[in-house]
Amino acid sequence: MASYQSKTVLVVDDDDMNLKMAELILKKELGTNVILVDSGMKCIDTLQHEIVDLVLLDIQMPVVNGIKTLEMIRRREDLKNIPVIFLTASSDKETVIKAGRMGVDGYIKKPFLPKDLAERVKRILDAPPKGEGMKEAMDILDDPAFSEFLK
Repeated sequence: MASYQSKTVLVVDDDDMNLKMAELILKKELGTNVILVDSGMKCIDTLQHEIVDLVLLDIQMPVVNGIKTLEMIRRREDLKNIPVIFLTASSDKETVIKAGRMGVDGYIKKPFLPKDLAERVKRILDAPPKGEGMKEAMDILDDPAFSEFLK
């Protein structure tokens, strides 16, 4: 079994309960380091100062939503290869397709099950790094969660 103690996951959600639940699951199931922030702007600020292996990003947040936050991440040369998984209660097809084109690495539908969150995070953390000529962390169109959103 791979060790995730050296990995850091940034969780971005404006709902404190979702933040605490994700933190509990990630620490208990995987032993990862977890950073919690409650806005898109705090996410960008954190990414400028911390080394992060994965971002779990809520789509629906006030001021700067998850789509805008992902756009800012993908525009920055120093941040663009950080894997991002959307956490969402929404299944708006247009948003899902737009996010897929922008390079989101996956989706986790809220409310999420602990096992589902842990497995999806492990899949990304175990994948080869982006931008090194290897297969991307995952092909969004082949992701069962993506298909689920389009039903």
